[in-house]
Amino acid sequence: MKRIIIYDTTLRDGTQGEGVSLSVQDKINISKKLDQMGVDFIEGGWPGSNPKDMDYFKEIQNEVFSHAKIVAFGSTRRAGIEASEDVNLNKFIESGVDYVTIFGKSWDFQVQEALRVSLEENLEMIRSSIQYLKENGKKVFYDAEHFFDGYKHNPQYALQTIRTAAEAGCETVILCDTNGGTLPHEVMEMTKAACEAVDVPVGVHCHNDAELAVANSLMAVEAGATHVQGTINGLGERCGNANLTSIIPSLSIKMGYDCLRNSGLESLTETAIFVHETANLALPNNQPYVGSSAFAHKAGIHVNAVLKNASTYEHINPELVGNVRRVLISELSGASNIQYMVNKLNVAFPEDKESQQKFISKIKQLEYEGYQFEGAEGSFELLLKEELGEFDPGFSLESFNVNASKRGDRQVYSEASIKIKVGEEMYHTAADGYGPVDALDHALRKALETFYPSLRNMHLVDYKVRVIDGKDGTSAKVRVLIESSDRKETWTTIGVSNDVIEASWIALTDSLSYKLMKDARRNGKSIKGNK
Repeated sequence: MKRIIIYDTTLRDGTQGEGVSLSVQDKINISKKLDQMGVDFIEGGWPGSNPKDMDYFKEIQNEVFSHAKIVAFGSTRRAGIEASEDVNLNKFIESGVDYVTIFGKSWDFQVQEALRVSLEENLEMIRSSIQYLKENGKKVFYDAEHFFDGYKHNPQYALQTIRTAAEAGCETVILCDTNGGTLPHEVMEMTKAACEAVDVPVGVHCHNDAELAVANSLMAVEAGATHVQGTINGLGERCGNANLTSIIPSLSIKMGYDCLRNSGLESLTETAIFVHETANLALPNNQPYVGSSAFAHKAGIHVNAVLKNASTYEHINPELVGNVRRVLISELSGASNIQYMVNKLNVAFPEDKESQQKFISKIKQLEYEGYQFEGAEGSFELLLKEELGEFDPGFSLESFNVNASKRGDRQVYSEASIKIKVGEEMYHTAADGYGPVDALDHALRKALETFYPSLRNMHLVDYKVRVIDGKDGTSAKVRVLIESSDRKETWTTIGVSNDVIEASWIALTDSLSYKLMKDARRNGKSIKGNK
């Protein structure tokens, strides 16, 4: 099996993306995760550009990696000076790493307009920089910046730049689609030409400005490249870099290449989520291979087929990349969707078609009214239990009252009073909070924790409000989603109403009832026996 070197530049090129910022510790944590996944090289940053990156290279020396090598990144020497006098090149030597990646110009237009030096001087800058780093014990990767654009305008000069780098002793020449606009067939043709021009390995580094970075990377490999650079989840400047979480499984599963050490393919989804969470970003649901919707099925006819044979609507087994299959419940659901969820929840469900259709119709009506059960499986399970006659909410509402007041410039003050019934016992209490929903939550918990002490272990993780149809203005229906956790499990419940307080109440009480039902199931008791 042919080996493809995976070079990750999330910590350098990825952090150039808008809204991406990582601390030194963040970068160290991501480095460890990438090493566990089995990538070959981790580009940690540009030590000559800022103190944070220099601190990273100092701190990373204290870490032990099982496989990955840390790489420093920067440019060739500046024009008009000796390589030994260049501050950035000497920063590489100070960084303590064994591998360095330097970039140089491969497009004559860039040489003349950006660097403002002669074409011959540019070649000498490439040559002397690599030689100086080699003389100081560094192994050098050469990034041929703007190679593909340069090849289109002056193929002879573009090839001459990478020949110069190879002759100077670089380990690998990496062809860069810096502007991200090259087409796949062009990448294949030019990569073949580069492989024929040099006697060192050839790599590829693509940007995604035409949404072709993954395709271009795969085409480069087909043309002979053995080294692929990219970022986790495609993070990067402008439209991002080539997405390694798509490239790696495509190379491994579909094209038969050996990409990761340590059998790391199964940790791909976990790593993708970890990187985005560390960067305080939300991973797109529709991210190929690793997104939560990558193997999610909604249409009833699709689910029916998937239950018979997953290959009918899945291009790979999700477990190969550490992901899971999901079946969504919505207005598009059929009996197969319901049956899948029933099996997943391990509950009995009537076999007769009439009962199943009745429940499906109920789901579709609620979806029409604004509910969305594909993101609220907690409420769906409660609805199913209700349909089966097994639902016990654990309490019933007699009444509640919520007041909000503001005096002058002081903070809004909210108070809720609530009267609930648990069995035959009535409980009346009040509480305040930061807003009416928070006050209601406090009052309800204050009442219920007397009967159900386990609710003290439950907390709210997230609260979202969505206007369903904005054209109705302030009288529009709203959808409230509440995510809750008890440190053992996380679940989401939903409420819909024209009144945000009522929608919140529905979602809130569902979240508490779900917790009570879960505890009762774990203890093998009814909810009333769970007091």
